[in-house]
Amino acid sequence: MAPLLRIRDLSVAFRERDGDLVAVRHLSLEVAAGEVVGLVGESGSGKSLTALAVLGLVPPPGRITGGSIALAGRELRGLAESEYRAVRGARIGLVFQEPGAALNPVLTIGTQIVEAIRAHRDVSRREARRRAVELLARLAMPDAEARLASYPHELSGGQKQRALMAIALAAEPELLLADEPTTALDVTVQAQVLDLLEELRCERGLGILLITHDLGIVARSCDRVAVLYAGEVVEQGTTESVLAAPAHPYTRGLLASVPRLGEDAGDGPLATIPGTVPSLRERPSGCPFHPRCDVRRSDCSTSEPPWVELGAGRGARCVLLATEAKAG
Repeated sequence: MAPLLRIRDLSVAFRERDGDLVAVRHLSLEVAAGEVVGLVGESGSGKSLTALAVLGLVPPPGRITGGSIALAGRELRGLAESEYRAVRGARIGLVFQEPGAALNPVLTIGTQIVEAIRAHRDVSRREARRRAVELLARLAMPDAEARLASYPHELSGGQKQRALMAIALAAEPELLLADEPTTALDVTVQAQVLDLLEELRCERGLGILLITHDLGIVARSCDRVAVLYAGEVVEQGTTESVLAAPAHPYTRGLLASVPRLGEDAGDGPLATIPGTVPSLRERPSGCPFHPRCDVRRSDCSTSEPPWVELGAGRGARCVLLATEAKAG
């Protein structure tokens, strides 16, 4: 049976006069129905752009330059815009990273949710309104029915995020692309929202691609995880295996940077990864992570790291792992 979402060898580039700037390189991942897959990495790694590519919304002058994106076995690349509009919202929902920019400032929250429901479902306005209230209540929106009359500027950041999630889930999509869905929420509401997503995947078989920088959320909610760096997946596997024994130096650096309860602040500063994700114009040769890597070798700056299969659905992209695999 085909996975709900299958991305194969996806590349996205931005055209400039001097040539293409490649932002996503040969990315492959899958999301099954009822599965949550985490896509993690620092800002600038290409996480949000990957979600936009799935929806055919890469902003110009960007474009998909290679690869395949299939939903339940149907290829999405090459669809006419009218065909894509029938997919967005109805079959794929998207929670944007910045709800303040995504919500229409001149329409009430109720109008936006009701329109999202009726655009894809043949129901009366009254029934759509009832569903909107029910969904907002499940998303822990205070006084859900009264909030339908509110405009975005009248809501807090967390309330805007919940309204945006209601719009994304309104038409009961098969796949949800959730881009930092709990960023603006306090810890209590964050837990409620994650619990709701868990309920929806169990009730409806909802597949979720969860884009986040928060490894705590990944550990709590994801079945599998893909680690993205400079537009490339550098490690992928089950959440348990990747977090328990990370294979790539970048993944190990991310995990070492996570503060842990019970640690004494006097033990020293929190571990960090030196440097930053390279810009598209300054991508290093060889492995893009090698300037920041504490175990790099001389050939890391000259050799493109191969993908190394580690067994049980795990893999990582690293010259050191390839050498170890040959030696073994």
